[in-house]
Amino acid sequence: MPRTRSALASAAARLLAALVLPIVAAGPSIAAAGEPPQVGLGNLAGLFLQRDGSLIQYSSHAREAGQIDAWEIGPGKTVTLVDHHGAGIVRRWWMTMIQYEEIELLFRRLIIRCYWDGESDPSVEAPLSDFFGLGFGEWHDYASLPVSATSGGFNCGWPMPFHKSARITVENRTHAAVNALYFNVGIETMNDVPAGSLYFHAQFRRIAPTRRGEPVTVLETVGSGQYVGTVLSARTLRGTGLRFLEGNEEVYVDGEQKPSVMGTGTEDYFGSGIYGLTGTFDSPNHGITVLDTERNRFSGYRWHIDDPIPFKKSLKFLLQHGQYQNESVADYATLAVWYQTHPHPKFPPLPAELGSIEPSAAFQIPGMIEAESPEARASASGGTLQTMDMAEYDGSWSGDAQLSWRDAEVGDRLTLTIVAPETKEYSLEGYFTRSADYGDVRVLLAGRELAVIRGYATAGVPTGAIRLGRVHLKKGENFLFLELAGKDARATGYLVGIDGFRLGP
Repeated sequence: MPRTRSALASAAARLLAALVLPIVAAGPSIAAAGEPPQVGLGNLAGLFLQRDGSLIQYSSHAREAGQIDAWEIGPGKTVTLVDHHGAGIVRRWWMTMIQYEEIELLFRRLIIRCYWDGESDPSVEAPLSDFFGLGFGEWHDYASLPVSATSGGFNCGWPMPFHKSARITVENRTHAAVNALYFNVGIETMNDVPAGSLYFHAQFRRIAPTRRGEPVTVLETVGSGQYVGTVLSARTLRGTGLRFLEGNEEVYVDGEQKPSVMGTGTEDYFGSGIYGLTGTFDSPNHGITVLDTERNRFSGYRWHIDDPIPFKKSLKFLLQHGQYQNESVADYATLAVWYQTHPHPKFPPLPAELGSIEPSAAFQIPGMIEAESPEARASASGGTLQTMDMAEYDGSWSGDAQLSWRDAEVGDRLTLTIVAPETKEYSLEGYFTRSADYGDVRVLLAGRELAVIRGYATAGVPTGAIRLGRVHLKKGENFLFLELAGKDARATGYLVGIDGFRLGP
């Protein structure tokens, strides 16, 4: 059917609105074409309408001649940026500081708190950098619809309504003074905010290291409201790579047993793909500010402005880490952004460590003869051998790796070399892996069967030390054989994983 002139005009108006909205970067939505613009949304569509209130700006401007337009915050001190009485909406929030050579120290250890309508527990509590969408306490220029970091300035346009009062503070958790903090906070005053207005909330959490088998909790709250955004900064603490990005988001609304929102991968949630294939980017509603494949780090933001997640009773937002059973050993710092009714649950305490946590060295079992090492000289009569990185699972494999034997058939043999320091009797221990697709192996030395290792388990786990008994070894090279013997009826494959062996007196 041909479009009418009015339909084309309406479509053009919607296109114009979509183009200007990222520029003004403030309100939660824009009036649809053909509808009267709503007062106070903070976008171009409503600028020609008279407002009833006024704009008040709290700032660090010099109070006396000879002073600079900045405040100092001593170590361990807290300053109040805003102490406003009356109804209104925080519209614009800008900050900067001079000490950018110390950004990693300062940005993660300056704590922002917001208190609405006289509450004793804050509705906003987060490090400055994460509140403004930056991970790891690092500066990276980017611009999104509600928040940005541009050319040295932090900017926030999330609307923050309140009925009676607003108090905003900054705490300095460093051991050095902040010499010059500059800020402007603009508040639109009014007789009262619209009925049904929800309070703005932002909560920071951090877990390092992540726990095997447990997803990361980004937010757990009760009340009525809507979830509107996530900031994540995560890094691998054991091993290499960004495998933690395989984790999906899970959102449980109003006590549901199965998540109504389940994703396909962390980088997918933040609007990229294939581990951020083409690098960092910024856009109005999602972006990646850090993609560091050398240090295995990722930071991104995702705003649910077009797709807020409403809840009437409760909301739980979880983020998996890793591909299988939340197995990645990583450092996860998150910021949850949402609106809800009061009262809200008290926030968990801020973590004691807010700065960098460096990756740990590979886990080692003393005296281990690593099956994947060149010294073991592994070979197989069938199937393929490869070294498998196990660091991101739970840190219980010596050397953070194992020798993986794949595609073998029953009766095939794997040969490993054990070098004995002298000819005598030893006790021998073996370390293996069990999982749902693992088979059974017979351990043989000099034609004698030492044990049969059962490979099946419902989840991938290290066996720990398995005693293989007393063995007589000659000085120098000795050959240990592992023969694929079959599998448990429940097992889905014949894989074999060997961490290594250890000789005792």
